[in-house]
Amino acid sequence: MAVVAISNPYVLGTRVCGDLSEGAGREWLVPDGAGGYAMGTASGLRTRRYHALLVAAENGGSARRVALAALDPVLVLPSGAEVRLAVHEWASGAIAPDGHTLLESFTLEHGLPRWRWRLGDTVLEAELAAVHGRPAYGYVYRLLAGGPVTLRVEALCTWRDQHGDRFAGGGDLRQRPTADGVVVEEAYRLAGPGWSAAGQWYRDVYLREEAARGLGAREDLWFAGSFSAPLAEPGAKMQLTAWAGDLDDLDAAPPPAARILEAARDRAVAIQAKGADAVASQLLLAADAFVIARTGADGGTTPDVIAGYPWFGTWSRDTMVSYDGLFLSAQRPEEGRELLRAYAGTLSEGMLANTADTGSVEYNTSDATLWFVHAIGRHTAVTGDADLAAELAPALEAILRAHLEGTRYGIRVDPADSLVSQGAEGYALTWMDARVDGRPMTQRRGKAVEINALWINALGTIADLWKAVGRDATGVLQRREAAATSFRRRFPNPECGLYDVVDGPAGDDAALRPNQLFAYSLPYAPLRGQVPAPIVGEKLMTPLGPRTLSPDDPAYQPHHRGSAEQRDAAYHQGTAWPWLLGPYRDAVAAAGGPAGSGGAVFGGLPGHLGEAGLGSVSETAEGLAPHVTTGCPFQAWSVAESLRGWILKNSDCT
Repeated sequence: MAVVAISNPYVLGTRVCGDLSEGAGREWLVPDGAGGYAMGTASGLRTRRYHALLVAAENGGSARRVALAALDPVLVLPSGAEVRLAVHEWASGAIAPDGHTLLESFTLEHGLPRWRWRLGDTVLEAELAAVHGRPAYGYVYRLLAGGPVTLRVEALCTWRDQHGDRFAGGGDLRQRPTADGVVVEEAYRLAGPGWSAAGQWYRDVYLREEAARGLGAREDLWFAGSFSAPLAEPGAKMQLTAWAGDLDDLDAAPPPAARILEAARDRAVAIQAKGADAVASQLLLAADAFVIARTGADGGTTPDVIAGYPWFGTWSRDTMVSYDGLFLSAQRPEEGRELLRAYAGTLSEGMLANTADTGSVEYNTSDATLWFVHAIGRHTAVTGDADLAAELAPALEAILRAHLEGTRYGIRVDPADSLVSQGAEGYALTWMDARVDGRPMTQRRGKAVEINALWINALGTIADLWKAVGRDATGVLQRREAAATSFRRRFPNPECGLYDVVDGPAGDDAALRPNQLFAYSLPYAPLRGQVPAPIVGEKLMTPLGPRTLSPDDPAYQPHHRGSAEQRDAAYHQGTAWPWLLGPYRDAVAAAGGPAGSGGAVFGGLPGHLGEAGLGSVSETAEGLAPHVTTGCPFQAWSVAESLRGWILKNSDCT
């Protein structure tokens, strides 16, 4: 029987595509499954330094390099007239060429972008897809109507760190001709018909989204040359490929572009077929974007998670928060098992490594390790995999011992009340970790509410795991009860529901934040089954997730925009985070809310899927209506918690 996916394509017409403020605000992503990606906008305008048709990952996604920036199609008519279908913006303010005005439609279906341009009775279509598991892409141009015409596709290139820029003054890009194209910088290869080398700089390309983020908004692109082929009649096509890695072994070359597209579409259909409805189907495909195969020094691969596209790499906190959605809800438990085993190997002094985007390893979170315990517990509960629990028992013992005896950054259980305290000068160790000029914006030093909810949950989880492997859980359960009793005594506050932090440097912090949701939502949360304070929903909830601070607070920031410093200052001071929809839903459901009330939490989700990162869920949104999305347009924990919550949305079980 053929696999049939519930398809919900995103189709944009001429009004949206032809208006750069609209079409360029809707982005698409085609990941390669190895940490790299292609990414751009519906209109075709590059608005970010990250927009390109080939971005190759290094160090398993912890670093990436931008390679093929753009392929600009040019239709050459029988009269000799040339019609440019690309669109670029320049530092002068000019939009040239303006091929977006000829776009008949843009479609994203099964995660694959497709553009159609119309020039009178001539219609040209372009599609692209990745070879899953390697930095390789295929691009297909097809004449749908009209002809004969000649299609010329101009390759605009660079080779730089994805966060940086490159200008003509730094020297020309090196080109080496091949039988079917060119090798650029000995780093990546372009192949197709009718290659004609060029070699000149296009200067002062403008990137409007970088300007809006207060970052450098200019770069230069290298015109390497062009491919050309006649398209005599409808159905005729041109196929191009681009790849990094082994460039000269013909056996390692990717298959023809049309086959790449077919394989990518088949893979997406199989993933989406697991969804019970159109939203679940789309979220399953969105979730797949973040699960990668990381290649180790020995050449072997292990699963890992990209925290967000385009600028994040792998981060243990994001990975463990996302675990339930990306691996259990997405029906990928075997990959999840291998990931948990690999991450256990990074433990040091009872802390899970937090892998930074530079590829270095740091131990600087107070919650990632506790989320790791939660992930192991959820994996075992869902799969019945007691063998994994037994294998990781020494790691769990080390985590318990380190928290009881104390570890880095003041992370330690207070023997007076069995609660966890954390914090060190200059560090922000919870998920609210933004810093400006080295100064934490939301340091939350002391006994933070969600850290202690996670600690109590971890104790309950470990007790369950001990039982699963035949060990005595009495001592762990006694410790959990002591911590839960202290929590129920120390944290309640009639004004804000629960204190955000107790025993902080300035005393107890009554700021109204969503962190208290975890005291109700986690499986072994200290207040599970109780109803969160009404003020939490009244003051914090938006269609795209809870705000990180009440609008009534003097420190509230309604907008998340401007310079990097301005954005970081607002990051956790009122900005809304979609990933928190998951715990909000769990808290409502665990308290026995009315049927469907948990699902109502996700009312804004279906509309959002077509508004920013098409088919995905953004990292953040402004706290003030209309809640403009900000941050990464494709974020792992936003998708993971949306998928998990959507599947459970009308169920009373969690």
